[in-house]
Amino acid sequence: MIKGIIGFKTVSYKDLEPILMKLRSHAMQYPGYVGAENLISEKDFSVVIMISTWENSDNWRTWVESRITKDLLQQAKAVMMGAPRTTVYRTMPTVDWR
Repeated sequence: MIKGIIGFKTVSYKDLEPILMKLRSHAMQYPGYVGAENLISEKDFSVVIMISTWENSDNWRTWVESRITKDLLQQAKAVMMGAPRTTVYRTMPTVDWR
């Protein structure tokens, strides 16, 4: 499993919420999508991230490079300070803690 992360620095996180909902709705239609959540920084309300879980990085890449995802991220620019940052992390199995 992998975690795909899109980070935003926004003028108003409330203005970003509809776009985050559309991104999630769009992601749900793709093979390998497992789930997603949106987080906002407790220290700085202008920092928002969308973390989505995927079966593998190919599934994530297909979604993030899709025309609709790119269009939605373009729409987000109206309420963002700078470009969104995307990255992907692989989940690491935990060792037995005994």
